[in-house]
Amino acid sequence: MIPAAAPDNQAAVLVSLDIGTAAPEDAAEELLRLAESAGIRRHAAVRGRRQRPDPKFYAGSGKVAQIGAAVAALNAGWAIFNHELSPAQERNLEAELNCRVLDRTGLILEIFSQRAQTSEGKLQVELAQLERASTRLVRGWTHLERQRGGLGKTGGPGEKQIELDRRYIARRVRVLRDRLDVLRRQRRVQRRSRVRREVLSVSLVGYTNAGKSTLFNALAHAGAYAADQLFATLDTTTRRVWLPEAGNVAVSDTVGFIRDLPHGLVAAFRATLEETVHADLLLHLVDSASPVREQQAAEVDKVLQEIGAGDVPQLLVWNKADLSGLAPGAERDEYGRIRRVFVSARTGAGLAELRGAIAEAAQTRPARSPSPELISL
Repeated sequence: MIPAAAPDNQAAVLVSLDIGTAAPEDAAEELLRLAESAGIRRHAAVRGRRQRPDPKFYAGSGKVAQIGAAVAALNAGWAIFNHELSPAQERNLEAELNCRVLDRTGLILEIFSQRAQTSEGKLQVELAQLERASTRLVRGWTHLERQRGGLGKTGGPGEKQIELDRRYIARRVRVLRDRLDVLRRQRRVQRRSRVRREVLSVSLVGYTNAGKSTLFNALAHAGAYAADQLFATLDTTTRRVWLPEAGNVAVSDTVGFIRDLPHGLVAAFRATLEETVHADLLLHLVDSASPVREQQAAEVDKVLQEIGAGDVPQLLVWNKADLSGLAPGAERDEYGRIRRVFVSARTGAGLAELRGAIAEAAQTRPARSPSPELISL
């Protein structure tokens, strides 16, 4: 008897169900890009429509059978759902499909774990993973088995008692939070120093793959990694930029946002996102070539509100003007204030107008003093 081939851990069945989705086609395309960012090289897509999620499988029994057939035909190691699954639904699907199952949050966490480069980024990803694992412990699991460490990797054997797992996670979470608190205090000291020196603080924000890192490199002559993929960079990077009209400006590149960004990730990355909360100006990058740019901009604004940065002054920067056919330059409102700037970070078109807009913001900003939060260590 010929043994069955091992599942291909670079192959996945991608499941997108239209349950009140505003733009199901775009959601399915985004799931594919997320899967490719996580290392999936072969895929099959299963689409469907439901009035409401099934309590047991999220998808209906007929759709689960269709997914199972696609898994078998592709010999896929993964079934990836573009939805949030409960722990019970995830377990039921794994038993029914005979493959590993990831929901949207698990997929984003997988990408973040691959992309984190700095010690702070790794701490934040581990914290999010542990907090998620703590809600998914069941009797009979091996020690932290659900944290498999990545696509194609398996967890090792260990303690099976759920109480030991919970205690271990609780202790590790406390350690991680303490370390992140130290890094948060260090950031406060750095911000206080910038305030005293009257350095304008500018943060780049936007939907993932809007071109933030490319623009950051163009403005700061930095060497930050940039690629045409979702969450190409994860860790915040800050560089000083000299503008003749405004002096020194501290420009920070931040992690990209995405639709339905898991709340656990937002909480875990709050230390990094504080750079956005305390910025003097946000450059809100919009992919002008995207057909859903308005929805993406709205998602970014929603996350900014969630982290407490909703009132920070924004300058809209419509990037990729070379792809959308827009003329580079600045657009002003009826009061003469710059409303948005059209640029191409890749070609450099419109960057002079953007630098001018930043300088204008620096010249018109009100004087500020260090807040008690920044002083208190």
